[in-house]
Amino acid sequence: MSQGSTKNLIIFTDLDGTLLDYYTYSFDAALPALNLLKEKGIPLIICSSKTRKEIEYYRKKLENHHPFISENGGGIFIPKGYFKSGMYDSELKVEEENIYYLISLGARYPDLRKTVEELRKEGFDLRGFGDMTPGELAELANMSIHEAEMAKGRDFDEPFVFHGPEKENQKLNDSIKAKGFNFTQGRFHHILGNSDKGKAVSILIELYKKNFDGVITIAIGDNINDIPMLEKADYPVLVQKPDESYNHHIKIPGLIKADGAGPDGWNRAINGLLDNLLFRGFYQRSASRHYSNP
Repeated sequence: MSQGSTKNLIIFTDLDGTLLDYYTYSFDAALPALNLLKEKGIPLIICSSKTRKEIEYYRKKLENHHPFISENGGGIFIPKGYFKSGMYDSELKVEEENIYYLISLGARYPDLRKTVEELRKEGFDLRGFGDMTPGELAELANMSIHEAEMAKGRDFDEPFVFHGPEKENQKLNDSIKAKGFNFTQGRFHHILGNSDKGKAVSILIELYKKNFDGVITIAIGDNINDIPMLEKADYPVLVQKPDESYNHHIKIPGLIKADGAGPDGWNRAINGLLDNLLFRGFYQRSASRHYSNP
């Protein structure tokens, strides 16, 4: 991004089932669009339910050096020196780490684990990531042991599997809220504090606006936990699920529906948007759009 440009695009992306294939965790199908982003210097901000270590693992693979958001908006990690100004202009608590500035929005993980135990005592049949061995989680999520160990290193959010009948979902949700926490759903159920992807994305957007002119935002996801992020973007994009359907819970004005699942849909939608925004000029949001390869 260049200071003073009128076309400063920023892209926020989910990982699982979006940039990463639902089954293989590969992003190969998105490489054409990813390479174009690098060529144009467009920031790609990972905003995922994954942990810091998991996201750093994929950032290294992607050669990505931009800020990122972990655990459904629980933590915002900003590389030192990335922004020239604005880091301390707000009431947010900014902590200085080795190579990042960290803005913590999420709940304390020990408090989330305590809530899991309380829910079990109330009769809910659930198991959190903290209850599983790396081997159990690796088998459940089709991960390697190393990836499972990274997924268990949590700070702000506890994913869990609920084995109860579907009719108890609302009762479980109500019990979580009664304890002062929130519930969301991606590939797994999640207990979290007063944080979500949208709040974290809003903070980063404001930081970009303090440092660059003409900021335009794109967000791309696939599941319920992505709704707050999609709602904050100028161009919200929804990729298909593996069965080629779209999550029917996601109904956002101006939603762009990608023609394809996971990284294939991601690639088609991003290429289509870049073609319009960078090469054909900006355009207004409409009620609904689809993008395939231009």
